[in-house]
Amino acid sequence: MATVTFYEKPGCINNTRQKKLLAAAGHQVIAKNLLTENWQTERLRAFFGALAVRNWFNYSAPAIKNGEIDPDNLTEQEAIALMLKNPLLIRRPLMQVGNRFMTGFDQQTVDSWIGLSEIEITPDLESCPRTLAELSCSHE
Repeated sequence: MATVTFYEKPGCINNTRQKKLLAAAGHQVIAKNLLTENWQTERLRAFFGALAVRNWFNYSAPAIKNGEIDPDNLTEQEAIALMLKNPLLIRRPLMQVGNRFMTGFDQQTVDSWIGLSEIEITPDLESCPRTLAELSCSHE
């Protein structure tokens, strides 16, 4: 099984569920705080691969929900610069296994990548399930 470096927002319900799925599939999960990590441009960019810039973002982040930032109108350089200043903008989780990187947690993609085959595929584990009043996944 794989050793997964898992960059999360501590306290996020979905990140907790995602880590449990990985561990249940036999993977070793090394959790790190995405918000306090010392990100550098090249290192952060590696997690996004060929994804469109709009798919790099956490749409629960207050700056996006409030309309301050429109991910559809940003270049790669602008997006990374904003994320380095405000890590809440980064789509979670970021995962690394060896020299392979991934952002987000699409269960079928993760299953194809490192294996979750023994685990039942469950509904959306990326969107924050909290109500607007709680917002624990998007800020702090």
